[in-house]
Formats: sequence, structure tokens, C-alpha cells
Amino acid sequence: MSKIDWANTHGAIWRASRRRLRAIANLDPIQPEQLLGVERQMQLLMQNTERFLVQKPANNALLWGSRGTGKSSLIKAMLNHYALRGLRMIEIDKADLQDLPDIVDELRALPYRFVIYCDDLSFDEGDTSYRPLKSVLEGSLELPPENILIYASSNRRHLVPETKQDNQQVKSVGTELHLGDAIEEKISLSDRFGLWLSFYPIDQPAYLNIVDSLFPTHHDRAQLHSDAIRFAHAKGIRSGRTAKQFFNSYS
Repeated sequence: MSKIDWANTHGAIWRASRRRLRAIANLDPIQPEQLLGVERQMQLLMQNTERFLVQKPANNALLWGSRGTGKSSLIKAMLNHYALRGLRMIEIDKADLQDLPDIVDELRALPYRFVIYCDDLSFDEGDTSYRPLKSVLEGSLELPPENILIYASSNRRHLVPETKQDNQQVKSVGTELHLGDAIEEKISLSDRFGLWLSFYPIDQPAYLNIVDSLFPTHHDRAQLHSDAIRFAHAKGIRSGRTAKQFFNSYS
């Protein structure tokens, strides 16, 4: 595994084919103040990250919900906001999670606070590649390293598909519900994330507020809003991503 100059590098990407970390030269410059409509989620994630930076107990975080609602942008904004305070971030693809224990071994003795970031984390039925992630989240015989957290984004709350057959395994005993083994196994992964942040599609006023922030000097607001609404209808969703894509197209 190649060595990274973490004093001058804030983020890196794991390249499994080369068994190495690649330093990121051009980070996405997104800042927390640029994200609108996710103020509650931002406050909670910032509080968690700040606790982590001052070596207080902090939680691994799962940001889940609708596509394009700012989950990944919020995680990247944490790096830009806290990098000067010693935060570093490593992005790993879901397909490469088998390498996660090796990456963690390289990081645990370093004098920086690392967030390992996995975007669009989800697993198909029968996929067991999440097992290395489970051991890093809560440890096994060895405790998880105190200088590493996992921040993941996903469209699924429990990261794995839930079927009608799973729900049929639920049993009622008196006034208590007892989950079936399949559901218990599926929930056990997401349950290892101590901080859950949910993201939902935004309403039209919130969408137009984001559009306005992207066009601060536009002279014809009525026409701009009409075009932005039409663009969102064509996409089928109102979100921060849709607003940015409208900006890219309209400007």
C-alpha cells in the first residue's frame, strides 16, 4: 500500500486494482453553507464530526433516503469544513469492502482523524460482502480504531432489500413482535451505524429556494421559476441535484 502525505493531502481514493490509495488533487469544493434544505441533518452530522475531532465518543453515520437530496454532498462538505482541524477522508467503493480491514490497519496509528466514505452503499439479496464492514464498524476480537469513522450514503434504510417473505417471518408473542432470522440479519448491518440521517424529496418552495441561490443575479424570477419547475417535472423529482442540473443546462 502506497504512503500518502497526509499533512498535505486531505482526501484519497482506494484503488483496489493497484492495492493503493490515490491522493485526490482536486476535491469537490462544496461547503456546508451551500447546502439548503438539509439544515437539521447538517447540524447533527457536524456535531458528530466535531465530537470525533476532539476525541469524544462519536458514531458511524448512515445517510439514507431519496436520490439527489444531498447525502453525498453533505459528507464531502464535512471534509472541506474540518480538514484544517485534522479531518481526513478516504473514499472506497462498495465492491472493494474486502480491502477495508487492510486500509484500517494502515490508518489506526496515524495522528489524524479519518472518515471512510462509501457512497451509494447497498447490497443485493444473498450478497455477503458487507461482513468486513461489520467488523470495522464494531470490531471483533480487536476493538475498532478510535481515529476512524464510517460515513455512508444509501437509498435504503437497511442497506439490503426487504421482501414480503421476510415480513411473513414476524411472529407475535403476547404484546411483543419477534422478528424472523432474515430480518434480524438484515437490520444488524444498518444497526451498527449509531447516527441515522434521513433525506426526503423537497417541496416546490424549497426547490425554488435552491434554484434562487444558484442564480443570485437573475432578473426574471417568474420565468426562471417556470423553467425550473418544468425541468423538475421532466426529471420526475425535486432535489438539490435537480436544481444543480437545471443550473448547468439553463446558464
